[in-house]
Amino acid sequence: MAMETKTGVYVFCGIQTDQTDLSFGSVEFDDGKHETYTIHYKDAAMIVADVPMKIYHPKKDNLMMHQNVISNVMGRMDTVIPISFGNVFNSKDDVVALTKSLYPQLQKLFPQVKGKIEVGLKVVGKKDWLEKEINKNKQVAKQKKVVHGKSEAAGYFDRIQLGEMAKKFFQKLQDDILREIHDELTPLAEAAQANDPIGEKMLLNAAYLIDRSQEDAFDKKVNEIHDKWLDKVDFKYTGPWPAYNFINIKLTVEEPS
Repeated sequence: MAMETKTGVYVFCGIQTDQTDLSFGSVEFDDGKHETYTIHYKDAAMIVADVPMKIYHPKKDNLMMHQNVISNVMGRMDTVIPISFGNVFNSKDDVVALTKSLYPQLQKLFPQVKGKIEVGLKVVGKKDWLEKEINKNKQVAKQKKVVHGKSEAAGYFDRIQLGEMAKKFFQKLQDDILREIHDELTPLAEAAQANDPIGEKMLLNAAYLIDRSQEDAFDKKVNEIHDKWLDKVDFKYTGPWPAYNFINIKLTVEEPS
């Protein structure tokens, strides 16, 4: 006889609302479609769905499902608190208890994110431009000749030195981009955060919290800066997102029992 799978409550995000019985459509989990609904505590509510109680792995489809629900919520609500992927609780009562325990944080966060969205900007150096820039550095060019003129074993420490020079070069480029792009955008944002760049060619990995009323002005400024840097870097401009980079809520995931 097959063991019956217990039902749990999956939490997507939190909102501020006085409306009850809200739904944001259905969502497709591994076993089929499930309706979303709200669980309330005072003026806070969690957007949830009843799903099989198990650990959900952060596969691409699952992550997209989670993000799509939050995007749907953002289309209708102006105060959205994102909750990280994969949080499933045993019962509705547990979600009420969770919301009650988070409520002091939520009271502070609601006014901070009301009517605001997050956008992301990644700036990646174009290969040809980066090579041209690094070759302008006389010390690097000289060290390259030293390395090429020696055997692999004999040039070991010279290659280390070349690597250190390249690292300093990229650090300077990142500092320049921070000053000339990030600092130009920051005054138009409610808050800004420069995260660590990912990969060898990324020069900026930033997030901005902007008021919805400033979205067009911010987009215009990004486009102006992009036009100036068009031949040197690629821009990856994403959003709108909920304020992932500006909210720090940690949930305790319940293990399936």
